[in-house]
Amino acid sequence: MFNRVYSNMPAREWDPGEKEKDMFRMRCFLPFFLFLAVQISLNAQTHISVPLGDPVYYVIEQAQMRGLCAFLPGVKPYSREKVLSIIGEILDNSEMRRFGGLSQSERGILEQFRREYGSRETGLDLKRGTYSAEHLWDESYFSGEFGFGLDLEYAGGYFTKAGGYREAGPIGENLFSGAVHPDTGDYFHALDSQLYVYFIGDLGKSASYGFGIGGRVFQSPRAILGTYYPYYDGFTDPDYPNINAPITTFSQPHGYFPFTFKRKWDGSLWAANDVSNAGHLAWPQGISIGYSMVPEFAGTLLNGHVFLRAARMDREWAGMSGNSSLVLNQSAQPFLALETVIVPFPWIAFSSLTGVLEFYNATGANNSGGIKSSAEVSQNVLSIVMVEFNIKNFLHLDIGSTAIWPKRFELGYLFPMADNFLYQNNIGDFDNMALFLNIQGQYPGLGKLWFSFFLDEANPERDFFELDRMMYAYQAGGSIYLPWLPLPFTSLTFSYTKNEPYNYTHNREILPWYGDTLMETNYVNGGASLGHYIPPNSDEILVRLESIPVARSLFRVQYQMIRHGADYGDRAVDGSSLWSELDPHGRSEKSVLRKYFLRDGAYQWMHIFKLGGEYSLTGFQVPVKVYCEAGGVYSFFTDIDRSIAPNSGSPNPYSVVNDDSRYPHSMRLIAVLGVHIFPK
Repeated sequence: MFNRVYSNMPAREWDPGEKEKDMFRMRCFLPFFLFLAVQISLNAQTHISVPLGDPVYYVIEQAQMRGLCAFLPGVKPYSREKVLSIIGEILDNSEMRRFGGLSQSERGILEQFRREYGSRETGLDLKRGTYSAEHLWDESYFSGEFGFGLDLEYAGGYFTKAGGYREAGPIGENLFSGAVHPDTGDYFHALDSQLYVYFIGDLGKSASYGFGIGGRVFQSPRAILGTYYPYYDGFTDPDYPNINAPITTFSQPHGYFPFTFKRKWDGSLWAANDVSNAGHLAWPQGISIGYSMVPEFAGTLLNGHVFLRAARMDREWAGMSGNSSLVLNQSAQPFLALETVIVPFPWIAFSSLTGVLEFYNATGANNSGGIKSSAEVSQNVLSIVMVEFNIKNFLHLDIGSTAIWPKRFELGYLFPMADNFLYQNNIGDFDNMALFLNIQGQYPGLGKLWFSFFLDEANPERDFFELDRMMYAYQAGGSIYLPWLPLPFTSLTFSYTKNEPYNYTHNREILPWYGDTLMETNYVNGGASLGHYIPPNSDEILVRLESIPVARSLFRVQYQMIRHGADYGDRAVDGSSLWSELDPHGRSEKSVLRKYFLRDGAYQWMHIFKLGGEYSLTGFQVPVKVYCEAGGVYSFFTDIDRSIAPNSGSPNPYSVVNDDSRYPHSMRLIAVLGVHIFPK
């Protein structure tokens, strides 16, 4: 490169002195030093995301609560550059203060994260399973990293007590027939293995790219519990005589804790012994194969004040703590979306997202997948707009709106500065709209409290808290820093979440763009809720103790009590499923569809105890990360008097159900063990 620059110099006719020689050397080596400076500064400036669930998010959250960094953006995941910036801010503000300063072990943990997400050596790295290269061309920096890895996971669930229907009759004969409930002594195991490759890098200092694809072999058995009416019992529509046909209700996968299993395959999957169009499956009840794909392109403008990303990934928006969001929870299935975050001043931020949702491969008892029949009624897009306000380190407020809208060209939902909820009034009432609000206050060094609210649909009514027509969810919670425990970054988190009946659901409707087909517009992607993981007509009490004992580790002890209206059988409670639908005719009348939590039908109570953790051996030059989780789930049902029909419109006393053939007691022991080889 230097020969090309200086090839026209008449060297043989020029006899410089020492001063000229020094100038010549500086001119020769200046590009080299500039290259090194660019390499050092830009190699760490990648805008590729840090996956949700990484322990660094927990550390950053604790540092914010202790006043060591400013309030963080409500749009996750963060980029590597953002994580490094936050860690730098924490270390710069680590002077001792009341409960707020960093211990030496905590500083060491942060320094370790900075090394892991900072610059890396080029070439082959056998400890990480990567090959990296970089190039400076016309003063622009480019880099690329190719890597691979292997994930292995085994999960098992053993029922020390269980019962219920066991194929009492053909599915659909009645609301219990065709069920295959677990029995005492049953053991279920789940397997998941993935071999993946990826390619990531930087395009200049302001943009980064990434693409990963993996092949999976897995199995995750679940049970048929019974059937359930999407509308309340007895609802009919003369135009659609089969509109209230019962739907099949499935259990959570038996090898995992309730509401923690996340579908890890994209699109369709196939039976391992029949990889063909005829072998499409809806669920990996037996050994199955599939794939997963995660493309990403991200960058910044205006010196980092504008962040842009197009990616298919896991996200969490407007969550006051990890996995707590009512709006877009990390438990939701990934989808491809465009995101924009604009931060004109430190105390305010504007964010928007628009992404195409993915269909749910609906299934019946035969587990056959319908890649066309399922997708033709699920053609939706999600848009979110949010504005955040921060007052120093004491108060955070964010407000926003969401829209589930069938695919079409709609500029208003794509524009980040237009409110979705109000915009629908300009174009017609065809979409599923919602509003949300989060308020968080904290005293740095002690803890924080928050309140979250998600309003799906509601009409001004005097009986707001009784009518099913009022669809909303709310959460109150807090976290406390525990400095007197000897473990670094230790905190106690507690929360109460309530998800009202029919929240996150929506009526199937005939839309102008899809002929006479009833289209689905519920708040769902890939069969899972976009919002909080507990289903409609549920509540949750959660208490969690977390810590990072040493670098590259995470430890957690957790208790949950989840209560959920039965979504199968003859004592089911309306509005307890994501596929529930309100009566589209007169559904706000006060004479019908009232809710009385726990007092209007059968409810399942789940007490969940678990402890878990993870540890990376990369500090010992071993490219392995292990994680495990173990505990138990005790479950039983309550019901109102059997002589009173569920959903009768009045509150009734309830008691524990003693008929184990219908709604059984159960006790299950669960363990999950996983290994990441060449973790990233």
